[in-house]
Amino acid sequence: QVRLVESGGGLVQAGGSLRLSCAASGRTVSRYTMGWFRQAPGKEREWVGAVFWRDRTPYYSDLMEGRFTISRDDDKNTMTLQMNSLKPEDTAVYYCASQADFYPDYVRRDLYAYWGQGTQVTVSS
Repeated sequence: QVRLVESGGGLVQAGGSLRLSCAASGRTVSRYTMGWFRQAPGKEREWVGAVFWRDRTPYYSDLMEGRFTISRDDDKNTMTLQMNSLKPEDTAVYYCASQADFYPDYVRRDLYAYWGQGTQVTVSS
């Protein structure tokens, strides 16, 4: 059984920074694509970014405007999301997710098999 647990969420003022962490346990999933999603109230869950299994390179949604950075530590089976210059519109529940196969796509939500419970990020104006 794969478990993904997010941490690091909280309340931050606009312009501030926050770092989220995702810890994986139960089975090694670092071989596969892992990514971050977020969901604001009343909106669909959207892709934030991911580390593609093939090149181990992070890719990001343009909606993040270059303000976010994803890193992975395969030895510890963890992944972080560094968020800078936060805006109120970044307020959402942030989810860590992992695929379970070597898919050629890292954006599609339906290709992610494992999900964490999410961590709340609130950015005040």
